[in-house]
Amino acid sequence: MANKTISSIAKDLNISRARVYQIIDMLDDNEKPSKDSNDRYIIDDSVVNAIRKYYANSNTKSKQEKTSPIDDKVLDIMRHQLDEKDRQIEKLTKLLDQQQQLNLSTNRQNEKLLDTNTLSEDDRPLQNDRTDVSEPTEGNYKGVENKTPKKGLFGWLRR
Repeated sequence: MANKTISSIAKDLNISRARVYQIIDMLDDNEKPSKDSNDRYIIDDSVVNAIRKYYANSNTKSKQEKTSPIDDKVLDIMRHQLDEKDRQIEKLTKLLDQQQQLNLSTNRQNEKLLDTNTLSEDDRPLQNDRTDVSEPTEGNYKGVENKTPKKGLFGWLRR
């Protein structure tokens, strides 16, 4: 087999080129590839086999570590934290519900106040007031406005 490149080894093993360089650094000195005059690795079959062997061993070790059981103490701590978070969420949900009920109650009281407060004579619009600012009349064609006090939603507060 001809010399291989770092890229081809990375592609064969389905790892990054950087990982191949890391593996080369971890190899024993007698397994490491030599370098040419351009400071590039000369990778022959023995180096490829050493890289594959190291990768296979490191890969099985990491899988064994991942499947090892979690310590019971850590598991108990995590369960305790989850229970505490559940209690906090429940408390916040109750507070949110109370806030929504309070807002609803306040809105109902405001509507009642507005409904029970009848319009006084001053607040009622004039029935015969036919002044329209868009029509030229004596009082408003020269830019003079006939201002009347504003009667809005909270006009009863100004009394």
